[in-house]
Amino acid sequence: VQFVESGGGLVQPGGSLRLSCAASGLTLSWYAVRWYRQAPGKERELVARISSGGASTVFTDSVKGRFTISRDNAKNTVYLQMNDLRPEDTAVYSCNTDALRAWGQGTLVTVSS
Repeated sequence: VQFVESGGGLVQPGGSLRLSCAASGLTLSWYAVRWYRQAPGKERELVARISSGGASTVFTDSVKGRFTISRDNAKNTVYLQMNDLRPEDTAVYSCNTDALRAWGQGTLVTVSS
């Protein structure tokens, strides 16, 4: 199984990005998927989770109202839409299933003016 995250980059405060999570060797539509992030010098934290069918979503308090999570099971892809980005959102973002598997490389999000 290999997770491939993409869509990160440098964005100004208040900007938006959409991250994508794809998986090879795994039928992602069968699983709930989580987005995590790890900021420099900090532990990895759970940001959002979406159920396998997409009906249920959960967010950490700091991103509620700014981030949304969705999935396109036909494309075997999960998305994290991030709006109103703040400097404290700067981190490497990674995805995984509830039962953690090998991590992908993640995608770096830098929020800075």
